[in-house]
Order: sequence, then structure tokens, then C-alpha cells
Amino acid sequence: MIQAKAELQLALARAVAQLAPDHPFTPVFESPKQAAHGDLAITAAMQLAKPLKSNPRALAQALVDALNAQPEVQRWVSALEIAGPGFINLRLAPAAKQAIVAEVRAAGEAFGRQPANGQRVMVEFVSANPTGPLHVGHARQGALGDSISALFETQGWAVTREFYYNDAGVQIATLATSTQCRIKGLKPGDADWPEAAYNGDYIADIAADFLARKTVKADDREFTASGDPDDLDGIRQFAVAYLRHEQDLDLQAFGVRFDNYFLESSLYTTGRVDQTVERLVAAGKTFEEGGALWLRSTDYGDDKDRVMRKSDGTYTYFVPDVAYHLNKWERGFTKVVNCQGTDHHGTIARVRGGLQAAGVGIPEGYPDYVLNTMVRVVRDGAEVKISKRAGSYVTLRDLIDWTSRDAVRFFLISRKADTEFTFDVDLAVKQNDENPVFYVQYAHARICSVLAKAHELGHDAAAMAAADLSLLTAPAEAALMLKLAEYPEMLAHAARDLAPHDVAFYLRDLAGAYHSYYAAERFLVDDAALARARLALLDATRIVLRNALALLGVGAPESMGRDTTTTETA
Repeated sequence: MIQAKAELQLALARAVAQLAPDHPFTPVFESPKQAAHGDLAITAAMQLAKPLKSNPRALAQALVDALNAQPEVQRWVSALEIAGPGFINLRLAPAAKQAIVAEVRAAGEAFGRQPANGQRVMVEFVSANPTGPLHVGHARQGALGDSISALFETQGWAVTREFYYNDAGVQIATLATSTQCRIKGLKPGDADWPEAAYNGDYIADIAADFLARKTVKADDREFTASGDPDDLDGIRQFAVAYLRHEQDLDLQAFGVRFDNYFLESSLYTTGRVDQTVERLVAAGKTFEEGGALWLRSTDYGDDKDRVMRKSDGTYTYFVPDVAYHLNKWERGFTKVVNCQGTDHHGTIARVRGGLQAAGVGIPEGYPDYVLNTMVRVVRDGAEVKISKRAGSYVTLRDLIDWTSRDAVRFFLISRKADTEFTFDVDLAVKQNDENPVFYVQYAHARICSVLAKAHELGHDAAAMAAADLSLLTAPAEAALMLKLAEYPEMLAHAARDLAPHDVAFYLRDLAGAYHSYYAAERFLVDDAALARARLALLDATRIVLRNALALLGVGAPESMGRDTTTTETA
């Protein structure tokens, strides 16, 4: 069907060119709102009616006549019907739908993927301060960033996944003093315990290991504790290395990897922050007022000008961000996507303004942002707000321990990033159709079970490759084949829109189409030719389910348990 659709797009372009040679038109098919209306919809007549000063239904009829003369339409289309004010509904010939089975099986893991396009993109995500365990917000960013990266890879981009460590500033100082207090025997609730200190049990763990003079190793550093309670700088370095190591373990457990780690502190040690400020001053994009240095960010769409350097000589939060993104640009990343919490919304205009003011050719809208809301966690019917380990929030490790990595990754990607999301722990562990990740994974496992049984009966891969796909004429088969054919276009749209939730939606629809097929038809029928054709369709469905799950970092198990509360159709 992929080939058929590509050929039909060329036929549509030629037909439109006959009727409107002076009007550029991109041949696009849409999906009808109701399956009964057809397989594809064409809206060209309504789009061209006004510039051509023509009645849309009359134009639609002329377009249908032109299309019917095209050889591709004669080969792949069974009917063209005009509806409403000028819609053209297209019904595909059975052969067009059936072709998708062979196309999927021939491509395998590469189905839906585009060849390398020679372009590079950086996706920055998680970027947590090394001051505590990763929380559920970081988990959502991890799921989003990793899936967006995978989507870009399907479209031929060379992707770099980057983690930006905020290892400078007040929070790191608070981490050091909190750990020092624990080392000296203080604990939360004591009269001398600092009000701003971190209260989680992890601080006590760091303190104990520091006193034991242990060595910790993170992705780029190794540090041995001195054991001296008055060695505040040593405590700071040890605590940062300790927590970076802990975060590395969390990310490994979550199945998320990074190609590069970038330290905020390096922007200061290399002089990049000072150089950035000097560049903006030299460009005439700053002014001084009240002892502070300001950026004229209103010149770039911000609602007010912003302080860059405070009167005490310290820089505000967005200045190192500007320096960091200048560095990204200099490294050749003309496309950058940042996955961050919605609390970063206020910095977008000033960072983009600072980048444009730098005068290095950075375009408006650089970088792209995907902002996610925090996650509300519910367990046993009540909201969970506190983790003993973290002291004030639910951690990524908590979610994985309570459910599974697959459940956490699927659930956190199953809604648009900027929508509120409630993670229902009880739902995530259910083994029935109420649990969306189980529903999808069970479709894959169910297919694997049927294929294993078929193999025992002699239906091997060679037999499926030689299957007569013209026998796939049942309504449930047509619906499943159409859903398989949507996969490549869905990937392209999801990558373009930075919308990995589209993959989760698609997976649920594809699993639903398969489960409906399972309920409607038998596969291992006495008619060997029909059995081979149906098994080939199942194998194609298995491939697409596995490929799509992999994009979300979710496994595709070949066998699964199931609650007795859900019944199967034999």
C-alpha cells in the first residue's frame, strides 16, 4: 500500500495540474472521519475552488474524471465518490491494501524509516541538578527526550542525546552544607538544622560514605572522600559525584542513554559566560541601569528587558543558558530540541533573544522546546507526594520499583507533554485490557503464540513469504492492513510535531485492530493457503508493534500472563 499510495499521489498531482496548471498544489490524502466513507479522502477541489472561481462540486467531478484516466488509479482504486461540498472519497482496491503485508515483512525493522538525510539534531533532556534522586518530572522528560530522539532517527537524522548538568550555583552549595550537617551529626528537625537544607535519607547515605572515605565514580569523574567534616569543598565534590553516579544508575534502569554530558561549570571555567556577555555588549544589545547590566530582550519579542548581571556581579539564570546554546550552535547543531519542565517557560523568550542578539546567524525560534507538566502519582486510590528516600517527592526509582520500566515509559509518553497527567500505579500493574501498555504488549505476545503454534504445524517463514495475499478479504483484515499502512506517515508527523504520544496512540489503535481481528476470525484454518495469508498478516502486525514499542523504549514480550477477570475469544 505504501507503493500504491505514492503512485496515487503522483496521479493526483498530474490530475490537478491538468485542471489548475498555474496553481501550485501538494498532493495530500487525508483519512476520512468515518471508515464507511472510504479509505482516503481528497480535499483538493475545495482548496482550489476559490482561486479557480469554480463550484467545488463541479471541480470535484472534473478532478474525478481526470483521476479515472490515470493508470495508477485504474490499478489501485476501486471507486471515487464525491460527497458533501466537494470531498472526494477514494476506495482502494483490495490489492492495494494487501500489498502492505509484503512491504512490512520485506522491510522488517526498517519499515517506516527514511534514509539518512545528512542533517544533525541535538536533543537535550533530563538535565537534572546533581542534588538529589531523579523525580517523576525527570522521568517524563527522559521518556519524552529519548522517544523524540528515536523519532528523529526514523526520519534519517543523526541524533545526539545530551544531558546538561547544572553543577554550579546555590543548589550545589546547599547540597554541600546539608551533607556537612549530616556528617556532623545533625538531622532534619534539630534546632541547628538549616531551613533550606535537603531532608531526604539520601543525604545521610552520602554523609556515611564520606565519613567511610569511600570512592565514587560517575560518568566523567572519580572522587575519594577525605572523611574530614570540615572539608566543605571535598564534601561538595564527593556529593556531586555520588549523586551523578546515582542518577546514572536510575537512567540505566530506565533504559535511557546519552551521547554527551555537558557541565554548566565548564561555561564559567572556560570563560564562555564572560565572552557571551562581552559579545552582547559589543553588539549594542545591552544597557546599564541601577548598577545592573540588562539585555534589550524586548527587541526580540520578550515582554520586558531582562537583567543579565546583577548589581552584586553575579549572572542571572538565563545568561549561562545563552552561552550554552551558542556552544550548541558552534558545534554545528542547527536543529536543537530541549525537553524541560513548564517552569522553564519564562526563560524561552530571553534565551532566544540573547541568541539572536549575539549576531551569529541564529534564526528566530532556536532552539525548539518541549515543555512538560509535572506528574501526579496515585497509589491505592490516594495521591503519593513524598518519598522517604528523596524527602519531598516521588522518584523515578520509586515508579520503576512499584510497576516496571515498560509501564513507566509507556504511561509517561501516552499524553501530550504539556497536559496534566496522573500516573495510576494500580492501573500500571494490572494484567488486563484496562492497562494500555499491557493491552499493546499482549497483542504482540498473542501473535507470537499463534506464530509459534503455526510453526509447529509447518507454516514457516518461507511458506508465509509465498502466501497468496489476495485471500485477505475479511473486513477485519482490511481494517488491520489500513492501520499498518498508516505507520510511516504517523512517524513522519510525530517527528515533525515533536509528538511521541502519537506513537502511543497509534499502538493502542493497532493493538485494537488486531484484537478485533482475533475475535472475528480464526487463523489456523483447514484451508492452508488462507492460513498462510493470515499468518503473514499477523507477522507484519508483529513487526510494526515491535518497531513502534522500541521507539518508546518499551519491550515486546513474546509471552505474558493475564488476569482471569478478562476473557479471551477462542
